[in-house]
Parts: sequence; C-alpha cells; structure tokens
Amino acid sequence: MQNGCNSSSNVSVLVLAFNEEVNLSACLCSVQWADEIFVVDSMSADRTRDIATKMGARVFEHHWEGYARQWNWALDNLPFSHDWVLILDADEMIPKPLAEEIQHTLRVPGNDSDGFYLNRRFFFLGRPLMHGSLFPSWQLRLFRRAMGRYEDRPLNPHIALHGRAGRLRAPFDHIDMHSVADWVAKHNKYTDVEADEYLQETYGKGYESSIPARFWGDQPERKRWIKLRVWNRFPLLLRPFLFFFRNYFVKLGFLDGKPGFIYHVLWSFWVRFLIDTKIIERQMRQGTARLSEGVLTTETPCPPGSPSCELERKGIHAGAGG
Repeated sequence: MQNGCNSSSNVSVLVLAFNEEVNLSACLCSVQWADEIFVVDSMSADRTRDIATKMGARVFEHHWEGYARQWNWALDNLPFSHDWVLILDADEMIPKPLAEEIQHTLRVPGNDSDGFYLNRRFFFLGRPLMHGSLFPSWQLRLFRRAMGRYEDRPLNPHIALHGRAGRLRAPFDHIDMHSVADWVAKHNKYTDVEADEYLQETYGKGYESSIPARFWGDQPERKRWIKLRVWNRFPLLLRPFLFFFRNYFVKLGFLDGKPGFIYHVLWSFWVRFLIDTKIIERQMRQGTARLSEGVLTTETPCPPGSPSCELERKGIHAGAGG
C-alpha cells in the first residue's frame, strides 16, 4: 500500500465501518503493511467512503444486517486474494510490533495454526485500561478465511474456527475517538439488544447457530458457559453491583486512575444497570408466562416492536461494544 505507512504481507484486512470518519484514517494507516484492505461500509452519511478510498482500501457497500451477518457476508462475497484475513473494527489499530509479528508468523514454514487470538488493549479518555477484566482481552481476529465464520447472534458473536488456534504476543489497540456522549448513545442501543438477547436465552430457545457452552471447552465456549450458567442466573439489578465489585476491586480496576473509575462506573451502573432495567420492562410488558411458552424462538430473535427489532429494521448498528 501507499500513503507513507508501507510494506506488504500475505494477509487481507477486513474492516466494517458506519459513519467512522473520526476513526478510520488511523485504523487504515496502521494496516498499510498489508497489500489488500477491504472496507465494508453500511451506507455512511459522512466521509467514511472517501477516506477509505484515499487510504487505498477497496470499498464495498452493504446494508447493515447485524455484526455476524455483515462479517459473514464479507467473508463469503469479497474478492480476497489471500487465505488469511485480519478482522478489525474502524476504531482499532495494529501497532508496529504486532504488524511485524503477524507478518513473521504467517511466513514461518510449517505453521499449522488455522487462526490466532490477538490481545486487545482498550483505551478510554486517552489512557489504556490495563486492569478490571479489560486486559488481557483475547480476540480471535486472524484466521484462515476458509476455516472460520461468525455464529449468528445479534451481539458479541464469536468466530467458530474449524481448526487449531494460537496466540500472538503483541497487543492491538482499541481507541475510539468519538466523544463520551457518542459512547453513551451507542451503548444505549446496545442495551436494547442485550435485553432481548437475555430473554431469548432465558425464556426462548436460544440461538441455533451459537457455539456450545462448555466449561472445559476453548475460550469462547467457556465464556458462553459462564454467561448462560452463571451470569444470567444472578438476580437482576444485583448484577451491576457484583459486576462493579468484581472488576473495580477484585480485578484491580482502581489501578487505572480517574479514566478507569469513570469507565467502570459507566460500564456497571449505567450500561449493566440499564440492561437489567430494560429486561424488567420487557417482562412487565409481555409477562414471563408468555415467554416461557416459547414465544421467543430462533425465528423471532427479539420481541416484535422492541427497540432492537426496530434498529435491525432500520439498518442501525446494534452490536458489540468496548
């Protein structure tokens, strides 16, 4: 690639974007060492497409279908030249040490891995948050394209990898340059989806394409087991307090100073508390008796008329957040 941040590698980079003119330049500059970059844009109304084109990326437009379906559409339909694909959000960057490690690893003869977990370093108010369950945060982002697809879930989908996965040591960075007000607005949408997801998993039939929940399985299977068998069984409205205590005190989130305190208060007593409140609101509207009779099915992934259904219908993003 051009633009002063160069080199090349046998990996294709895939980025999803929607109104990301604030973040996209830094993201794409961090992967200019790759000789193939795709940006899938969900009909942005800002300069996202122009920035991607000027940075040398190939831009494809596709109406938003949810994170998993958007990723899978791209993996199935874009004209990739390489077997390996690196998945990034528009507010993520690959620092030079990780770029060099990726290139070196994929060039090593006899590499028998089909994917690699990368360690995400999360920034908030200009500071990396290195405690409070935020680091290390292992994400399967680099894999052989033929060997992995995302499970079809509305939020935080994992890649189902049909093969062996390793880990790379150098971290990548999540640095969202939008304002805190934008962060709050975005997570308000996410809480709608999380509330509906809770009801689907607790009273409905779950999600047929989900990875299995196994305590002794790999990392995604173990995380799913903890979510379904432990977290979802805690009393609503108590969960945000337990979440804060675990992350801020037990997991040492207080060591990240003022940005860490602000983030954990928002993450627990705004996001998590709002999720539980919306779950209670939905239960009051519909009645848990109707839900337990199987009204929520895999064919009806969220209650008709619910905010997250409206978000999907209107093509508004509602997926994973930092």
